[in-house]
Amino acid sequence: MSVAPELVPASLLDLLLEQRFDFFTGVPDSTLTSVLNELEARSDLRYVPAVSENVAVGLATGAWLGGARPALLMQNTGLALAAHPLATLTSICRIPLLLVVGWRGHDADAPEHDFIGPATQPLLEALRIPFFVPDAETLPNDLADAVATMDSSRGVAALVIRPGVLA
Repeated sequence: MSVAPELVPASLLDLLLEQRFDFFTGVPDSTLTSVLNELEARSDLRYVPAVSENVAVGLATGAWLGGARPALLMQNTGLALAAHPLATLTSICRIPLLLVVGWRGHDADAPEHDFIGPATQPLLEALRIPFFVPDAETLPNDLADAVATMDSSRGVAALVIRPGVLA
């Protein structure tokens, strides 16, 4: 028995494409494996892997300056590395970017994430980046809210993805 197409939940990549994102960059993260695998499999999409999160901010900014609508994928451990260009370049120049952040350490998954897990939300708050933390059921609406925030403020907004939210 097959499932009717309208009952199959959209992937995060499908949702991003519905929101007109057309350039993707970032650093691999196991929480975001499903969307990264889809990006790597789709030669029709512009996906440029980055060597570090601060480089990804630069790539996304350049893409926006070139007329693209960028989404940046990273794990929260790289958020600190991206803090400087997010606090300066994107905020001063009012570059709208969507951050899709994998939340390592949300559930005390490994000792090396014990610090950054609890620091994720306070770091986003300190950077004045509005963020949304979806469940699987609220992902489409939370993404739409993050995009509306990004568009209306012409700034950065983040979608913080806990382990297990993406299929």
